[in-house]
Amino acid sequence: MFIPLYDSNHLRHIKHQYVTIGLIAINVAVYFLTSSPDEYTTQARMLGLGYIPSVAFDKAILPAELTMVPALLTYVTYAFLHNDIFHLGGNMLFLWVFGDNVEDALGYFRYLAFYLLCAIAGALVHGLVTPDSQAPLIGASGAVAGIVTAYLILYPRVKVWVLAFGRIPLRIPAYISLGLWILFQLSMFFLGDAEQISWACHLGGIVAGGLLVLVLRSRDVPLFEHEEEEQPARSADPAPQPAAVADDNPAPWGRR
Repeated sequence: MFIPLYDSNHLRHIKHQYVTIGLIAINVAVYFLTSSPDEYTTQARMLGLGYIPSVAFDKAILPAELTMVPALLTYVTYAFLHNDIFHLGGNMLFLWVFGDNVEDALGYFRYLAFYLLCAIAGALVHGLVTPDSQAPLIGASGAVAGIVTAYLILYPRVKVWVLAFGRIPLRIPAYISLGLWILFQLSMFFLGDAEQISWACHLGGIVAGGLLVLVLRSRDVPLFEHEEEEQPARSADPAPQPAAVADDNPAPWGRR
């Protein structure tokens, strides 16, 4: 529906978005490390690191030769795997556009905890909805959904450049683009279409992101903040005012 491109929401509390850049770098590195020309090898890595509900809930046992980490760790490892370059690119684009400002509002360590907890929530809800599934869940969409929700709560009126329907550039408030994105995720979840995308994972991230941002944001960061008003340019050499005249006019979208 909307592909985010850019927002004009500047950082105010941190100098650089180190955690967001680090998460993107890790996701990209893991993608290339787990991809292989051999489809069997790639699939084996997805099974070994992806989140499998039936394995996580002790309803099935993954063969020893495919087990790479304990089942409990797959609540996190799945979020760093992606099926293809488009899957990776979509999630990383959302993370790049919106993650920096959420990081700015939470601070480095709380933001990292926020990201991982949203990923865990996404896997948990997916598992609760499909507890017998033996298909691996992969992708950062749960964590990204949490970031989108947090951004919407923190900066609903900030203008965001998006491509509507993938081709029409628009600059619209975040509450329109992100609000419609969240409504789309919820509607798809309740419609029950989960063939290719885990809408339940998205739902888990949305709920977790909305709750966690309320308690993890820095104390001086308000909710539902207005867009920063652009200040008029000031002249380098302002014209002198007559000394005797008084001035009465006071002078910034997954797949699973």
